[in-house]
Amino acid sequence: MDKAELAAFLRSRRERVNPSDVGLPAGRRRRTPGLRREEVAQLAYISTEYYTRLEQARAPHPSSEVLAGLSRALRMTEAERNYLHHLAGVPPVRPTGPPREVRQSILDLLDRLPNAAAIVLSASYEVIAWNHLATALMEDFSVRSRRDRNLIRRAFLDNQQHVYSVVDGRRFARSSVNQLRSTAARYPDDPEIRELIADLLAGSAAFAELWEAREIAAEPTLCKSFQHPVVGLVTVNCDALAIPDCDQQVIIYTATPGSPSEEALKLLSVVGTQRLDLPG
Repeated sequence: MDKAELAAFLRSRRERVNPSDVGLPAGRRRRTPGLRREEVAQLAYISTEYYTRLEQARAPHPSSEVLAGLSRALRMTEAERNYLHHLAGVPPVRPTGPPREVRQSILDLLDRLPNAAAIVLSASYEVIAWNHLATALMEDFSVRSRRDRNLIRRAFLDNQQHVYSVVDGRRFARSSVNQLRSTAARYPDDPEIRELIADLLAGSAAFAELWEAREIAAEPTLCKSFQHPVVGLVTVNCDALAIPDCDQQVIIYTATPGSPSEEALKLLSVVGTQRLDLPG
């Protein structure tokens, strides 16, 4: 345990947090930036005396529960939480499964992409966030259960061969299986991942064949084509932006400027999920 660096790190994080960030009044007589020690202690559910001793490098070994409370109170990122645990000599608790909570800045990003269909995938390929154009191009994910929002499950086990009407799904299937193997290695204790793999092995010979190949390298899908019931064939560029601290990725579908597919996406952004091919 590095008591001196732990004390300095806690003090630096405390001075960084504004009272308004944690729902406290700023007041007029604050002599130091950030939170007071007693405020951090209150937010972390520990005594002010113990927190003061931590910042003075005089406290005994903090427990994982205390570190979790301090991380929450000081609004630490995952990297900062891990660093705090290492300073305290307590291994950080790893999540048993892939994180599913999407931070607000990513949700805001999706809304700022009006001309692109965008989704967020967890490490197990569950669609956990999407924008308006993604529902128009693919489907309304909000009416699907978590189980049915898993793209690997849909690709291999959905009896409807026209799921999202993807024309060229072989590359995605191969790449997703390779990435799922890596995900399973990162989260060996997650029951949902174990269940997903068992279901895929039992229900899809194609998945079983790819799984037995034990390939790890993921081949990126740079282009994808959807046969949409309203606007016809839509060919889009497919870019994946990794969010390493959350083990998630943002998938962005954009059409080449001036192409018929760009016009199709513009139309879909207007009509949304309406089925203009059906009688009213």
